[in-house]
Amino acid sequence: MVTNIIQIGNSKGVILPSDLLKRLSLSLKSAVSVSLDGSSIVIKAQPRQGWEEDAKRLHAEGGDELLIPDVFEDETFEDWTW
Repeated sequence: MVTNIIQIGNSKGVILPSDLLKRLSLSLKSAVSVSLDGSSIVIKAQPRQGWEEDAKRLHAEGGDELLIPDVFEDETFEDWTW
């Protein structure tokens, strides 16, 4: 795919085809990370965008209790080697 760099205010931008954005489940204002890999510009979707805030909200509401305990009540650990 070949595209051009365009002027956007004082910045520059690249037009990405809508079918490419659709395949990546991206839309306007989607959070992405941009990095350099040698001489390539790499744009990656941020699939966990907002998870940190959601986890903090869930904790504040008390909704982060384990459904299955880390250790079962009848577990003895006798066969474990430390």
